[in-house]
Amino acid sequence: MTRDFFIEVNSQQRNHHGERICGDVFLFRNVREENRIIAVLSDGMGHGVKANILATLTSTMALNFTREHKESDRIAEIIMNTLPVCSERKISYSTFTIVDIESDGRTNILEYDNPPCIILRGSQPFEPDWRSVVLESGRNAGKRLRKCTFYPAKEDRIILISDGVAQSGMGSSSYPLGWERDNVMQYAVNLVSGEPSLSAAVLAAKITNMASKNDSYEAKDDISCAILYFREPRKLLLCTGPPFDEQKDTELANRVTEYNGKVILSGGTTADIVARELKRKIVDELVFEDPELPPESFMEGVDLVTEGILTLQKVNELLKHYNFSVKLGKGPADKIVKLIMESDEINFIVGTRINTAHQDPTLPVDLEIRRTVVKRIARILEDKWLKLVSIDYI
Repeated sequence: MTRDFFIEVNSQQRNHHGERICGDVFLFRNVREENRIIAVLSDGMGHGVKANILATLTSTMALNFTREHKESDRIAEIIMNTLPVCSERKISYSTFTIVDIESDGRTNILEYDNPPCIILRGSQPFEPDWRSVVLESGRNAGKRLRKCTFYPAKEDRIILISDGVAQSGMGSSSYPLGWERDNVMQYAVNLVSGEPSLSAAVLAAKITNMASKNDSYEAKDDISCAILYFREPRKLLLCTGPPFDEQKDTELANRVTEYNGKVILSGGTTADIVARELKRKIVDELVFEDPELPPESFMEGVDLVTEGILTLQKVNELLKHYNFSVKLGKGPADKIVKLIMESDEINFIVGTRINTAHQDPTLPVDLEIRRTVVKRIARILEDKWLKLVSIDYI
């Protein structure tokens, strides 16, 4: 049995006021050979560099030990006995929440001292059966953790928060004891009820923004919210390059019209073929939103039409440095990245006919090899963003 949904993973953070580095760390990894997704949120003691080092050490160990299928109590024992001890409080302190999603969807969660995670089934709270884990050896003997196992359904969300969210607003007239987990949960319930398809990225941003607002936009602790959203995949088709055999031009056009998702045509020749086969017009835009690239064009039934190899090369460069806080521009490459990041399943159709426009020997080698650029983009999307990617050569 394999899971029949896509898992969108996203996180948003705000640093403790006055700090340049976050003391919370969120890591996730797609273990492709096992079709597993592992995510860890760790909160280091205090804030700033020291807290970040503690949280990085904790989350990295948690990710690697979980990948090796170690027992949850053993993972906790190793982590907690490895961390350095605080000279004042005499404790090794970094909290963690580990989420391990197996190929059949079975989801295992292990928590230590983070606010209890919030699970929504649709727009309603869902509570799996939680069990206590008591450590039996080492200097942390007697410490308690929580764990659960359940099978998620489509439209489930797992919301992980750090203390900076649950304790935001503490001491204020609105939240004398802090925002607290139950209020965070109700806020998430209201948002999802109003917009059932709300993405993990937007929901995480709304929760962290509200926590920051509770602290009058001067966060008293590091604020982190990470969300795993189980949903029907949102699909995107990107076609670039003319088919090797001109007889396949019709097939390319049919695949564009029959595709159940958004469509990008990257390349003037590619767009001309589709327009000819479908008897549609291409309308050229004359506004240069990106001085490095030709402007986009428009075609009925297609979400975006751009120049080809130069634009894809820039898409690759943008994706190398893209993260959750990067603001994209209005140029054609930026628009492709935006559509890609809004999608879960990206299907590339790459034409293999040599484009005579790119045989100039003064052009970089990469500009001649469309397939190389597409492969690089695909690798980033799979490794860094957990996207489902396929490449079909035609």
